[in-house]
Amino acid sequence: MQPLARTLRSFLFTGLVLLALVLILPPGGGNALAQQQGIESLRQTGRAFRNVAKKVSPAVVFIKVEKEAEVSAQELPFGDEFFRRFFGAPPNMPHQRRQAPRKHRAVGQGSGFIISPDGLIMTNNHVVGDADEVVVRLLDGREFKAETIGTDPATDVAIIKIDASDLPFLRLGDSDKLEVGDWVLAVGNPFGLSHTLTAGIVSAKGRSGMGLNDYENFIQTDAAINPGNSGGPLVDLDGRVVGMNTAIFSRSGGYMGIGFAIPINMAKQIRDQLVKHGKVTRGRLGVYIQDLTRELADSFGLDKNKGILVAQVIKDSPAEKAGLKRGDVITEFEGHPVGKVAEFRNKIALTTPGTSLTLTIVRGGDEQKIKVVIGELETDAKGRPTPASTIKRYGLQLQQLTEPLAEQLGYQGEQGVLVAGVEDGSAAEEAGIQKGDLIQEVNRIPVNSPAEVKAALKKTRKGGAALLLVRHGEATRYLALKGKE
Repeated sequence: MQPLARTLRSFLFTGLVLLALVLILPPGGGNALAQQQGIESLRQTGRAFRNVAKKVSPAVVFIKVEKEAEVSAQELPFGDEFFRRFFGAPPNMPHQRRQAPRKHRAVGQGSGFIISPDGLIMTNNHVVGDADEVVVRLLDGREFKAETIGTDPATDVAIIKIDASDLPFLRLGDSDKLEVGDWVLAVGNPFGLSHTLTAGIVSAKGRSGMGLNDYENFIQTDAAINPGNSGGPLVDLDGRVVGMNTAIFSRSGGYMGIGFAIPINMAKQIRDQLVKHGKVTRGRLGVYIQDLTRELADSFGLDKNKGILVAQVIKDSPAEKAGLKRGDVITEFEGHPVGKVAEFRNKIALTTPGTSLTLTIVRGGDEQKIKVVIGELETDAKGRPTPASTIKRYGLQLQQLTEPLAEQLGYQGEQGVLVAGVEDGSAAEEAGIQKGDLIQEVNRIPVNSPAEVKAALKKTRKGGAALLLVRHGEATRYLALKGKE
C-alpha cells in the first residue's frame, strides 16, 4: 500500500499547486505573462539596435561631390542608355541622335564610413569616381576636403582620405559568416537625411548577374536603402561592417524591399590594393565559361551539375598554356568546390597575377588536376578594361571582349570584337552598327581583337565595302561597311 499512498500524495500535492496558481493569477494571467515576455523581447531588440546606432553613427560620414558634367536635354530620360536598359523606351519612340552636350556643374551626395583613426574612408566608386571635389562631413559637423586614394569601377569600391586624427572608426567583420535571416542594419544619408538607421535581415547571398558591376557577389537585404545610402555600411548586431550598401531594385526610384550591398570581404581585398598601389590588379585565366545546368551535365555524362563549363579557351591565354580545353568542367578551385560562374570569376580576378594554382576538372568523364599560372587582366589606370580603339575613317570605336563584358552583355562563349561606340553621321552608323554590337567577321575572316579588325578593313579594296558579320543581341546579320574618304 505504500507505493499507492505515495502516488496519492503526489497527485494531491500537484493539485494544490495548480489550485494555488489559479487563485494567485488573475483571469487571463497566462496570456498576460506571455504578452509581457513578448514586449520585453522587443525591448531587448530595440536596445540592441540603439547600441548599434550609438556605436556606428559617429564613424559614418556624409559625402558631397562636385564635378563638371555634360548633358543633352533631348536625351533625358529616354535617350539615356542606363534608362533604356532597365526601363525601356516609350513605344514607337525613334532613336535619337545626340545633340551637342551642355556642360554644367553637377553636385551629388552619398555616404561612407571611416575605417582607420587617421581618416581612411570607404565608399562607392559611383559616389566619388571622377569627382573634381569631394567634401566629407562628420557627425559632429566638421567638414574636410578629401583626397581620393583609389577607385575600382569594376567592383564599385573607392577609398578616400581626410586629414584628421583620432577619429572613430568601424571594425570590419566577416561577410562569409553571414547567414540568410541574420539581422543587419544600414546606416547612411538617404535623400540627405543624415545618419539614418534602418533595420532588416539578410534576404539572400551571392546575388550576381544584376548588370551593376563587372564583379558581383551581392548581399541582398530588406533593410531600407534609398538614394544617398550608397557607400554607407551594412552592419551586424555587434556593429561590425559586413557589407557596403550600393544599389536598390526599384520600379519607382525608391525603396521596394530589395537592396544590395557589396560583401565586406570583397571590399577589404580591393581596399588593400587601392591603399597600397592606388589601383587594382586582377588575375586572368582566359576562358569563357557558363553555368552547368542539369541538362548539360547529362549531356557530358556527369552525375550531377556540379561545376562550371568551359565554353571557349582564348588563344595564348594562361588557360590554353595550362592545357584547359573547350568542354572541360571545372569542379574545384584550390580544393574548394566551384559553384556559379560569378563566384569563380571573382576568385580568379582576386588572385594575384603570377600565382600558381590547381584546378580540378572533369574531361571525358575522367577527373584530373591542372596547374595554371594566373595572368594579369589588362586594364587602364582606373581599373577599367583596356580603352577603346578608334578607326576614324569608319567612326568606329572597338574594344576587346573581356570575360566580364561577355557575361554582362550576354556574349558568353562567343568570339569577336565589341563595338564600344559609334560616331554620329559616320559610316558605321549608316551601315547600321550600334554600340554593344559584336563584330565576329570582317570579309569572312574571324576577328578577335581591334587590331585584327583594323588589319582586315585595310585590305578592303579602295571604294569597296567591307562585309561584316555582326551580332546584335540574339540576332546575327551581315552588314556592308563602306568608309568615308
